Amino acid sequence: MGTVWELDFYSRPLLDENNKKRWEVLISEGLQTVEANPDSLFRFSKYVANTEVNSIELKQAIAEAIAQAPEPPSRIRFFRFAMQNMITRACEDLGIAAQPSRRTLALHQWMDYRQREVYPTEPGYTDKPSPTVGAPPPAPKPLPDALIGQQWALVSLPAKDFADMSEWPIDFGEAFSPQLAGVADDTMVPGLVIFSSRAQPMAGWLSGLEVSELRVEAGKTPRLILETGSADSWVIATLNSPDLRKEAENFETAKQQANQVHFLAVQANPDTEAFAGFWLMQTLQLG
Repeated sequence: MGTVWELDFYSRPLLDENNKKRWEVLISEGLQTVEANPDSLFRFSKYVANTEVNSIELKQAIAEAIAQAPEPPSRIRFFRFAMQNMITRACEDLGIAAQPSRRTLALHQWMDYRQREVYPTEPGYTDKPSPTVGAPPPAPKPLPDALIGQQWALVSLPAKDFADMSEWPIDFGEAFSPQLAGVADDTMVPGLVIFSSRAQPMAGWLSGLEVSELRVEAGKTPRLILETGSADSWVIATLNSPDLRKEAENFETAKQQANQVHFLAVQANPDTEAFAGFWLMQTLQLG
């Protein structure tokens, strides 16, 4: 699987002596399994002047992080759409794969901590938020015909059951401890299971997409949408009956009760206990 880093390079609520925003490179090792301990994750931070916001300075910061880390990353994830060209260039110059992704839970938890506990203690702190440039609203695309499942079901599992996830037979996937995302053991975590005779290639294809969220798209005919990458989305199912719409409504309610934690699973058929793919996800407010 390799070590995955999560990176952000953006302005912070700090002003320099010229009343200009200070920028910061933040890097956090990612959470990939339920056993991952956030207290032992590698983390790196470096402030950068607003006149030094370029791929060369970012490349240097990443190189400094690599020199300090126990091991270099196999790839680097980043969620900020507006910075993708600069981040991609810096990573490629270092021979590291850069992946647009909203699977950045460890980074966001650290960013929230720094927003509360670190920046207010720094010189030049301002409570004015940094401007953000979001990704364009995604236009959901249909799944490739060869990857459409024969069946699907919305289900739920108690959060405590994920403690044994490392023992489950899973070919592709990623996870984190639901408790680290603020989910109590007895909370039911909702999810979608897709059954397909092509479960293996479907899971392999999904593993390259950086799956981040399942959501119900409202409208005259609601749809179940899978969000991937930094701005991509795919139509999993059209909810064209009252029963399906009710199931989807219950799914969204359960997501809220589980602090937006949910999962996507792929299996060959309902009778197998093995998973071709299993991804635990949390919807994040990116900014």
